Amino acid sequence: MIRSEAGRLRTVIVHRPGLELERLTPSNKDELLFDELIWVEKAQDEHDAFVATLTIAGVDVLYLTGLLEAVLTDGNIAEAFISEQIGDDLCGRRLAGRVRGFLADLDTDALVDHLIGGVTFGDVGKADGLVAALHGPDDFVLAPIPNAVFMRDSSVWVGNGVILSPMNRIVRRRETALLKLVYRHHPRFAGAPIWFGDRPGDHFPASVEGGDILVVGERGLAVGISERTSPSGAGAMIARLFEEDVVDRVVAVELPQGRATMHLDTVVTMVDGETVVIYPRILARVRCFRVTPGPDGYPKAREVAGLADGLAWAAGISGMRVIEPTLRKAEADREQWNDANNTLAIAPGEVVAYERNVVTNRILEDAGVTVHRIPSYELPRGRGGPRCMTCPVDREPMSE
Repeated sequence: MIRSEAGRLRTVIVHRPGLELERLTPSNKDELLFDELIWVEKAQDEHDAFVATLTIAGVDVLYLTGLLEAVLTDGNIAEAFISEQIGDDLCGRRLAGRVRGFLADLDTDALVDHLIGGVTFGDVGKADGLVAALHGPDDFVLAPIPNAVFMRDSSVWVGNGVILSPMNRIVRRRETALLKLVYRHHPRFAGAPIWFGDRPGDHFPASVEGGDILVVGERGLAVGISERTSPSGAGAMIARLFEEDVVDRVVAVELPQGRATMHLDTVVTMVDGETVVIYPRILARVRCFRVTPGPDGYPKAREVAGLADGLAWAAGISGMRVIEPTLRKAEADREQWNDANNTLAIAPGEVVAYERNVVTNRILEDAGVTVHRIPSYELPRGRGGPRCMTCPVDREPMSE
């Protein structure tokens, strides 16, 4: 059950970096949405330290790979999913059959590794068709999904159900397919409703990504309209949530289009039930809209002044305290690039943050927030912070 951003965190899903990052190269990194190559072993060590911090805090940490392995031990489910992912249109009928056969013959853990880490022509073996003739052994039949480490984007829990993200970029859509597989078939999630993303039509060009969704209150959300979440996608999702009576107030935040403001949680996150930390100077660069259910069944929107007031309204509180670090432009831009404002609240007033964002972390502590610093040499190169790397499944109510 998720009804806040800052209630004590009970259960979270993460993905430890693996084969998919080993397959990033200078020639494919841009297509796979990475700015730099990652030292994978160091990133794994940093991720392990992150998970250790969560575990010490009493959080039940679920790994995506473990959840997938539990589901795909069922041969019928594995066969159906492989067929769904490897259609004839991917690489031609003959080669698609070879790829399906390659995956079907793998042990379950290796199958999961390749569903995330990709399949090369060399993995499948020599073939004599046109598609194979046009590619080398290191080219991908099935591309890796290195952004899977950012578990927040592909699904978001709201209340007792989940939103599956129709991702904006084609190279990320298989992330959502993997989460859909888990939520449909893993016994841990049996009976959990899928609020959005599981019906025909919940897809591109309408797009929604989880980094743009903040559960700011018991009955309220903040939703970013960004380079990754389209107005039509946000509108369709909000309408579905109203229809299902999941929430009844949403503040929609129109963000500047750009890499540094990719999602709403790159510029603002909650550190307790009534406090946010925010990227300096962003307040003057956004437009906000109160969205409520209309009498005709369609959402109605009204522009309002002020992000802080909009967040407070959506949260159902009288006012939102804003921690806006006072930084010089160079400091602000450097720390924003390294996700200083992408904190993960593990309890009210207690957050996990990258250690490299020295100034913002000090300002948070001066404001009374407990900051658990985690190593951050390699993980930030993927352009995501502690919040990005987690999909919370359960939090204690704020009143507990």
